[in-house]
Order: sequence, then structure tokens, then C-alpha cells
Amino acid sequence: MEKDDWPQRMSKEFLAALALLSRLPVRAGAHGAALGARGAWAWPLVGALLGLIAGGFGQLALALSLPAGIGAALALALLILLTGALHEDGLADSADGLWGGWSREQRLEIMKDSHIGTYGVLALLLVMLLRWQALAVLATNGWLLGAMILAGAVSRAAMALVMRALPNARGRGLSQDVGRPPAGAVRAALLIALGIAIALGGWGGLLAVLLAGFGALTLAMIALERIGGQTGDILGAVQQICEALALIALLAFL
Repeated sequence: MEKDDWPQRMSKEFLAALALLSRLPVRAGAHGAALGARGAWAWPLVGALLGLIAGGFGQLALALSLPAGIGAALALALLILLTGALHEDGLADSADGLWGGWSREQRLEIMKDSHIGTYGVLALLLVMLLRWQALAVLATNGWLLGAMILAGAVSRAAMALVMRALPNARGRGLSQDVGRPPAGAVRAALLIALGIAIALGGWGGLLAVLLAGFGALTLAMIALERIGGQTGDILGAVQQICEALALIALLAFL
């Protein structure tokens, strides 16, 4: 095993997190999956970076005098491109599986199916509508960029928490390959997300963390009861729901 000093190790883990959670052209190296678990502390930083890029694009649209709704839609479109719709896919598969099957095995099989069903379509539409509407209102009030950075960080930290708290339900797949994040990495992720949220949103940021935490806990309990743990799809659903809840929380402090 290489005996890297901590700056090199943290740099490798951050790049692994970036490769895992985005489509940005970075290389994680031969041990990218293992580094992805150890680098869970960096997941909120990746979320913040993606929010910065997408939110900056939305701000540019607003600077060109485009309506707030258009700016919010363009920001979301770029965010989806940056992640390859990874989390949206997880949300749709989770909705289909958790509510479309009668047994643990059937639910997991439905989640594995590449086809999308009624529950998946409705979940995507509703969550996307919530995210877009919240961002449009926030954009009108000059909060688009900060909100996307904040929500990106908080929602990725929630993924790390659920991945640590629940066992892998399937025993294979991306979530199993990445492994279970160390407790220290998850604590660091939560502290980083909390720091970003308070720095950017004050009391609104704190409410965003609490509401996102409630959403993550609720979905984790449902997943544990229905499929016995988490999968990559469940983690994607956690990110989407927590992002929407974080944005909604910010609306209360406009």
C-alpha cells in the first residue's frame, strides 16, 4: 500500500468522489471504488462544486435578462448533464421498486429493471417540479447560486449517512463495489455540509440540513423495511429528495 502524505491521499479521494458522482473527465485510478468509500467526506464538496457550475450557468442566464424560470430550468439541465442523470435514475427505480413489488426479491428485481413504470415517472415529475419551482422562486430573490451550492452539498452528505447506516440490500452493484464509508468520513461529510449550509444560508441553511436529514431518515427506514437496506438506486433517491427538501427549506427564509 502506498504511504502517501495526507494532502496526496485527500486529493486522490476527492478525485475518486468526483469520478463517482459526476461525469466530469477525471480519473480515479485503479482503486477508485475503494477510494470512493473512503472519500465519502468529499461528497458534499463534489455536490457544492456541481451546484457552483450549474448555478453559475443559471446566473448567467439571469444576467442575460432571461426569466427566472428559464434560468432555473437551464441550471437543472446542466446539473443533470454533469451527473449523467445518475440520481434521477435512482429516484425513478426506487419509486418503482419500493411501491411496485410485493416481496423483497420482487422489489429488488423491479429496481434492477431498466424500464420505468408509473411510480417512477410520477416521482421524477413531482421531485423535478419541486426543484424547478423552488429554484425559480429563489432565483427571483437572488438566491439561485447559493441555493444550488448548499443543496448540492447537503444532499450528498445525506447519501454518505444512509450508505453508512444501512447494509447493502443486494450484495452486488455499484453501492456494494464502493463499500461502506468509514464512520470518520461520514462525520466529516456531515460537518462539511453543515458548515457550507450555515455559511451560505444562516438559519435557513440549518433548517435545510434538518429537513434534508428528516427526508433521508424517512427514506432509509422505508428502504430497510421493504428491501432490507440500501442500494445505489436508494442513494440516488436520497440525494434527489434531500435536494428538493433543502431548497424548500430555504424558501421559508426569503
